Amino acid sequence: MDPDLSPLDEYLDEADLDGYLVDADSSDSTQRYLSGFDAPDPFVTLYAPETTALLVSALEYGRANRQSRADQVSRLAEYDYRSLAAEHGPKAAKARVVADWLDDLGVAGVATPERFPLGPADRLRARDVAVEPETEDVVTEVRARKTSEEIEHVRAAQRANEAAMDAAAELLREAEIADGAGADGTDVLRYGGDVLTSERVREEIEVTLLRHGCALDETIVACGADAADPHDRGSGPLRPDEPIIVDIFPRSKETKYHADMTRTFVKGDPTDTLREWFELTHEALDAAHEAIEPGVTGAAVHDIVCDVYEDAGLPTLRSDPKSETGFIHSTGHGVGLDVHELPRLSPDGDELRPGHVVTVEPGLYDPDVGGVRIEDLVVVTEDGSENLTEQPIELRI
Repeated sequence: MDPDLSPLDEYLDEADLDGYLVDADSSDSTQRYLSGFDAPDPFVTLYAPETTALLVSALEYGRANRQSRADQVSRLAEYDYRSLAAEHGPKAAKARVVADWLDDLGVAGVATPERFPLGPADRLRARDVAVEPETEDVVTEVRARKTSEEIEHVRAAQRANEAAMDAAAELLREAEIADGAGADGTDVLRYGGDVLTSERVREEIEVTLLRHGCALDETIVACGADAADPHDRGSGPLRPDEPIIVDIFPRSKETKYHADMTRTFVKGDPTDTLREWFELTHEALDAAHEAIEPGVTGAAVHDIVCDVYEDAGLPTLRSDPKSETGFIHSTGHGVGLDVHELPRLSPDGDELRPGHVVTVEPGLYDPDVGGVRIEDLVVVTEDGSENLTEQPIELRI
């Protein structure tokens, strides 16, 4: 991958700084993006317009040379780290090594991510390195515009995501409605002789994703009133005739890029209100799809979704900022190395550009009804947009 980092070059030039410094392990998406290296322990990356350099432990030196996008890789041992650590302690020694390494690279002042560790920053300043937090989101803006390779990474993760959604839907499709079989005498779903729970469906999702090279920390399988809270993970028995929101946001184990998708299912007979909400949400989804193109703002797309709901007499946070029912979140967010990143389809969403990958996820919520959400993943193209999601949209299953 060869991203266009010219906006960062311009920022560094205007700020009169020599480079951009990251001190983190590769779970930090900016570290992963700039270094192209995957390591579980913290390492240091220096991006400068002329070069990208890594400072790593001896353990990672060979792999960093083979796998990273760095022009040069150095080891802590080259700067006598162990002797310095014995004399000054590991933290002070690390600062001395980094300062000397930067000096060898001709770097006197650096920008850092806004959340760069305070201790290392102060210790570098004590070694006469100028350290300034970068507060204009330059790197996150760069990361938001995906290369063709990155788009393919997201597309592949979404294919795995769809396999997991298929597995979840199949469990629901094959489940039987067991009248009065719940612990409280309510109707529940049963699969293979056992009560079908949110936990069981999540297990099937996770196993399927692993088989497709992806993993996740959390996923949502929320039924009934649980589905009325957009971020409730869901728990316990799944029930017939109630909405079941399944929201899966996995990460590829190889590329580290995410996907994101939501579907809402009803096993049995949805109420008239649920049917109406589902149709409105599908209409809002389609309207957003039609609106997404280069030059349109995320705020404008969000307004279009709000229009659909408000025209039907339903509340949104635009019409009532204190509303606890109706459409109570933004329309979408960027997806990439982070599952939530720029750009935003929200009241403060900026202009969309080719290469932006965003979710489109309208929804309606009320504890007395449940919740309905439909979410696709879309990439902005030069002349419009492409839906990266092939999953069918169906309510009754």
